[in-house]
Amino acid sequence: MTAAIAARWVAVRRRIEAAAGEAGRDPSEVRVVAVTKGFGPEVVGAALAAGLSRFGENRVQEGEAKLPAAPDAEWHLVGHLQSNKVRRAVAAFRWLHGVDSVKLLRRVDEAAHEHGGRPRVLLQVNVTEAGSQHGLSPSGLADAVAIGDLVAGLTAVASVDVMGLMGLGPFTDDPALSRSAFATLRRLRDRLQDASGMALPELSMGMSADLEPAVLEGATLVRVGTALFGERPEPV
Repeated sequence: MTAAIAARWVAVRRRIEAAAGEAGRDPSEVRVVAVTKGFGPEVVGAALAAGLSRFGENRVQEGEAKLPAAPDAEWHLVGHLQSNKVRRAVAAFRWLHGVDSVKLLRRVDEAAHEHGGRPRVLLQVNVTEAGSQHGLSPSGLADAVAIGDLVAGLTAVASVDVMGLMGLGPFTDDPALSRSAFATLRRLRDRLQDASGMALPELSMGMSADLEPAVLEGATLVRVGTALFGERPEPV
């Protein structure tokens, strides 16, 4: 198992290197979060042995079950954060990618203050404005008042580090459409950074199928599952 994951890891790195080269970027600027959703702790252990050090889970409880397999790894919650799971998420994960409102950000801040940790947070944006996805609305963030309210919320928290934005690309085989969505997320990040005066260096965007357009548009974190581990097993 470790050898197969190691070979796929080499292939993923080569894809990142090629896209970064096309964009004139240093490939080391792009970090891979290995998404182990649906796989058991043994896969986490094999991935760790293959050289991966960042792991992502969509659900808090699944991450909690796998943490013992790689306690020193950097764990990311890459799915939407439910308000009733905030305290558990803050205790388990170093990074929270799915914070989609100022209200939820405040709850994370309160939980972090109580817990004593300092999670890194990414604000989730519904880049494609799909009804099935969570996230802040890009069209809403085009409004100066909405930007002002968001900036006020960002600057009010004291126990978290807001690092940037996260978004999902469209469900498409057209890399041009994916790239357009990721460019929208990058522009929103730039605008929010300018409006707030905060450093927001991180863009979590791109997965196994749309990794290249994400890197071309400035992704610093890519969430890769299938390209590393194959198709997820059917739930029993």
